Amino acid sequence: MNDSSQESFAEGPIRIGSEAHKMLFCRTLLDTFNPYKPAVIDWPRLDTDARARLVDLPIWDIAVQTEGRARLNVAAYGAVTADPLLREAIELNAFEEGRHQHVLSNLVAAYGIALAPEPEYVVRGDPEWAFMVTGYSECIDSFFAFGLFESAKRSGFFPAELVETFEPVIHEECRHILFFVNWAAWHRRNMPFWRRPLFELKVLAVWLFLIWERIGIARDVGSGVQDNNFTVTGAKAIGADIDVAELVDICLAENQRRMSVYDRRLLRPFAVPALAKLARRFMRSDSKPKTRT
Repeated sequence: MNDSSQESFAEGPIRIGSEAHKMLFCRTLLDTFNPYKPAVIDWPRLDTDARARLVDLPIWDIAVQTEGRARLNVAAYGAVTADPLLREAIELNAFEEGRHQHVLSNLVAAYGIALAPEPEYVVRGDPEWAFMVTGYSECIDSFFAFGLFESAKRSGFFPAELVETFEPVIHEECRHILFFVNWAAWHRRNMPFWRRPLFELKVLAVWLFLIWERIGIARDVGSGVQDNNFTVTGAKAIGADIDVAELVDICLAENQRRMSVYDRRLLRPFAVPALAKLARRFMRSDSKPKTRT
């Protein structure tokens, strides 16, 4: 870490939107990079039942495609970003999204899971819109993915060896959403006042788009059609016996645990955990933790 980044990590308050804030959230992403290579991952041997559970998950086509779209969306915004440090961090984010796609592709190949042909990935229109759709979508999906991943680990749905092998991907998703929410706050503070109402309208439009998308997902669950959200379909397959209140508790705890390792001055995702806490107040947990035998 160079001297300038050492300054940004010095103790003391940091004003949101400042140069020090930008340095902190960019360097946090860059300096926590894990240089693992998907091609050399040693996928563990699974017994017949474990492999069948993995193969039967109706998520693999769309999981690979989602990461492919995310890589292109993030890279498109990086290409129009003028600030050198911010561009470097966004380019790393895009690289890691692409690496997630390679990890998933190698996983399905290792266990003989057939994939549908991938579509052509194209970004049309505003790169900032594409980046924001990916960022806010990951804020939603990762919150629930943290809990589902932990639930699968506790229940034995996935063998411990496979969980540990896949952990770097989950860890990187945490870094990505932490980077994104701090970028959004920094970006908002550094644009001219006249642009801020337009930006807030864009944020609202992104959330409405994502809500509408997930309404469509909810309609498709159970229809036999792979939807465009890893988390929703994964929940149905992995968590069929998980009490919803218990799952929300696990998601909240895992979100807190994973975010707690980063500098406390960085903003954390707020909307999804806050909505989950609100919904949790109206839930009653009637089940006990289950383990797979």
